[in-house]
Amino acid sequence: MSEPVSMAEMVTLNIDGVDVSVPKGTLLIRAAEAAGVAIPRFCDHPLLDPAAACRECMVEITDAGNGRGFPKPQPSCATTVAAGMTVKTQKTSSSAADAQAEILELLLINHPLDCPICDKAGECPLQNQALADGRSESRFDGAKRQFPKPVPMSDLILLDRERCVLCTRCTRFAEQIAGDPLLQLVERGAKQQIGIYPEEPFDSYFSGNVVQICPVGALTSSDYRFSARPFDLTSTVTTCENCAAGCQIRVDARHGEVRRRLAGEEGEVNEEWSCDKGRFGFFSARGNDRVTRPLVRRGGELVPTSWPEALAAAARGLKLAEGSVGVLTGGRLTTETAYAYSRFARGVLGTDSIDCRARASSDEETQFLASRVAGRSFEDSVHYADFDAATKVVLVAFEPEDESPNVFLRLRKAVRKNGLVVETVAPYLSRGSAKLGATLVPTRPCDVVAAVSGLSLDGSTVVLVGERLAQIPGGLSAVVAAVDASGAKMAWVPRRVGEIGAIEAGCLPGLLPGGRPLTDEAARLEVSALWKSELVARVGLDAAAQLQAAADGSLKALVTAGVEAGDFPDPQAALAGFDQAFVVALESRLSDVTDHADVVLPVDLLEQTEGSFLDWEHRVRPVKQVVANPRTPMTEIRVLAALSEALGADLGFRTSQGAADALAALPAWQGTTVTLTAVDPAPAPPTGVVLSSWRELIDDSRSLDGADSLLDTARPVVARISPQTLRVEGLATSSYVRLTGPKGSVTLPLHVEPTMADGVIWAPARARDNTLTQLGVCVGRAVTLAAAPGPKKEGEE
Repeated sequence: MSEPVSMAEMVTLNIDGVDVSVPKGTLLIRAAEAAGVAIPRFCDHPLLDPAAACRECMVEITDAGNGRGFPKPQPSCATTVAAGMTVKTQKTSSSAADAQAEILELLLINHPLDCPICDKAGECPLQNQALADGRSESRFDGAKRQFPKPVPMSDLILLDRERCVLCTRCTRFAEQIAGDPLLQLVERGAKQQIGIYPEEPFDSYFSGNVVQICPVGALTSSDYRFSARPFDLTSTVTTCENCAAGCQIRVDARHGEVRRRLAGEEGEVNEEWSCDKGRFGFFSARGNDRVTRPLVRRGGELVPTSWPEALAAAARGLKLAEGSVGVLTGGRLTTETAYAYSRFARGVLGTDSIDCRARASSDEETQFLASRVAGRSFEDSVHYADFDAATKVVLVAFEPEDESPNVFLRLRKAVRKNGLVVETVAPYLSRGSAKLGATLVPTRPCDVVAAVSGLSLDGSTVVLVGERLAQIPGGLSAVVAAVDASGAKMAWVPRRVGEIGAIEAGCLPGLLPGGRPLTDEAARLEVSALWKSELVARVGLDAAAQLQAAADGSLKALVTAGVEAGDFPDPQAALAGFDQAFVVALESRLSDVTDHADVVLPVDLLEQTEGSFLDWEHRVRPVKQVVANPRTPMTEIRVLAALSEALGADLGFRTSQGAADALAALPAWQGTTVTLTAVDPAPAPPTGVVLSSWRELIDDSRSLDGADSLLDTARPVVARISPQTLRVEGLATSSYVRLTGPKGSVTLPLHVEPTMADGVIWAPARARDNTLTQLGVCVGRAVTLAAAPGPKKEGEE
C-alpha cells in the first residue's frame, strides 16, 4: 500500500470560490473533481498520462499562485496545482465556457451526426457534452469529411475514422498500459488519423479496452457492432471467470442473452481494464450442444428422461459403487458450489477421493496447496498492492500475460511507475516478460530447482508461482525453501478462477474445508459435527489416480463437474477411465466426458447463478446472476441436494447462500496443518531435447467456442528453439520440425528464439489444430526432433 500523503505535501488552491487541499503534483482536473466540479473532457483518463490533445477541459486561471494569471484558458488535464492558485471552471467563467463550446463546435464540423446508428449513442461523452455544453446551432454548412468504413484494426476492433476526435486515448493505452504500441497517429494536419502498421494488425490481448475508453463511436468491436443500444440492455456487475485475477466486469444482457461485457471499475483489482478473453469470450453456451434435459444411457445411447428417473438412475449406480467413488470438480466452480461438492463427496458418498485439479498435478503440489494456500485469509496473503511496495518480483513457471493477464497489467504498471525489477525463471523471454523488462534466468524445465536455489531474494521480494511448477519434481519444495530462508513473500497463481476457492472448500484429497487435515481427528470431528455425518479417515485419490483406478476397475464410479478430458496430461487415459466407471456428469454442455457418461444432469451456466470466487489474493469476488433461463430449472447445488435425497441423505442446503452460510459456520482452523515434505528433483534426461510448454491465453479452450473473432487473434502456433540447439539437432535448413514422444508426433513451424535456453524446445499447449498431449511426454522430459516438410499447398499431391 502507498504511504499516506503528509500535510507538508498538500497544496491548497481555490476552485470556483471553494478552497481545496490536494496532494502536490495533482492535475487541476482531479482537484476540480475533489471540489465536486466535473469538467468536460475527451482525452483525459485517470490511468493514462496527460496528453492535452482535445482541449475540451479548458479552465480560466486568474492566479497561478504567483499573483499573475494566464492570458488564455488552460487545459486542466495537463496543468498541475500550485499553492494559492485561483481557478475558474465553466461553472463560473464565461471565458472557460466559451472555450469549451468552441472546441465542441470545431469537433462537430466533421464529426458525423449519425447518432441513430452509432454504437456509442446513449453512452457517448461527445453526444452528452454537445447537448449540455455545446452551441444550439452550427455555423458550418459544408460537406462533412467522409472515409470508407469500417477500417479493421484487428479481427476484433473496427475503426470509423470520420468519428475520431484524435484524443489519443487508444494509442496511449496501447503503449503505456498494454505495452503493445501498434496503434499510432499517422499523417499530419487535417489528414491525421489513427492507424496501424500496414503489415501488422493491432495484436494485443487487451485490445477491447480501447473500445471502452474511446469517448466517441470511432472504435467498435466486431462482435457487438449494431447489436444493441445501451438503453436496451440490463447491466450486472459481476466477476470474470476466465482466470484467477478476480477482475470486476459489467455484463450487459438483452432479452435474456448476454450481448457484451465491459471492464468494471475496481481500483484495488483490475482498475478499469479487462483482457480480451474476459471481454469477448462469452459465446460458448450459444451452440446446439447445450444440455437442457436429464440424459440417461440406454442401449449405449444417451436419451432424454425426467428428473426423477435420472436422479434415481444416478443414485442406483452410486449406491452400487459402495463408496468406491471419485469426484472431479474442475476449476471453474464458485466457492459455494465447490463446498457443496466437498460435502457431497465426504458426507453423502463417504469418499475422500475429490480433486479440483483437471490438469497436471502431483503429490508434492497437494502438500504445497494444503500447507501454503489452504486456510489463508486475504489479510495474510500477497495482494496487488504489494507489487507497488516490492523492489523485485520473481516469476517461477508463470507467464502472467498468458495465465493471469490482469496480474501482468499490474506488474507492468509497477515497472513503469515505480521501477519494479522483474525476474523470470523460464526457458525463454516471452513477449509478455519482455514488455515487463524482465531479466531472464534461462532455464530448462528439468533445471528449475537449481535455478530457484540460486535466486537472490530478500524481504522486499515477491515470488509468484504458477500451477505449472507441479510438473517439475522438487520445484515447489525449492521455492518454499528459498522463500522461508529469505523472508520473501510468495503467492500461488493458478490459471482457473475457482481453484483457490475449491481448495478452501476442501476439494483436495486429505484436505477438509478451511485447511483442516483429514488425518487430524479433531478436524474430522469438528466437520463431522457440523455436517451430522461420519467422515472417512483414509486419504483418497487425486484426479490422476482416480482416472487410473477407474480404468483398471478398482474405482467403480465417478461424479464430474465441468471437466474436459483434453485438460488432463493424457486425454486418452482419462477417457479410458470415464469409459470403465459409472459416470454421473453434471454439465451445461455436451462434451467428451458426457459421451462416456451414464447419467447427465443439466446445470445452469455461471451467468445464471449466484455465489463468489476467491481470487489469487484470497479476496472474495462476488458472482451475480446476469440472466435467468427457464430451460435449466436447477442450479448445481440444487441438483446435488436432490441427488443426496435420492441417496437417502441430506446435503444440508439447497442454495448458494445456504452453502455460503454453512461454510462460514466453520470456525477458522487453529490446529495442526499439513506440512510439505521436501521432494528431490528428478534427474535431467541424459540425452535429447527437453520439452517446455504452457497454454497461451487464446487457445482451443471450449470456453471460447463461438468467439470466432477472438479465436482469430490467437498467436501463430510455432515451436521455439535456440540457435545452438538448432545447429546441434541439424535443423538449420528446416522451416518445420517434428516432435516425437512415446505415443506420437506433432509437426510445427520452427522459430529460432535467441533468448531460448539450449537443449529446450517450446511449443504451446492446447493450441488450435494442435495438441502436445498426443506425444505422451510431460514437460521437462526429452523428445526427439527431426526436420519435417511443411504442409502441402493446395493442388499438390
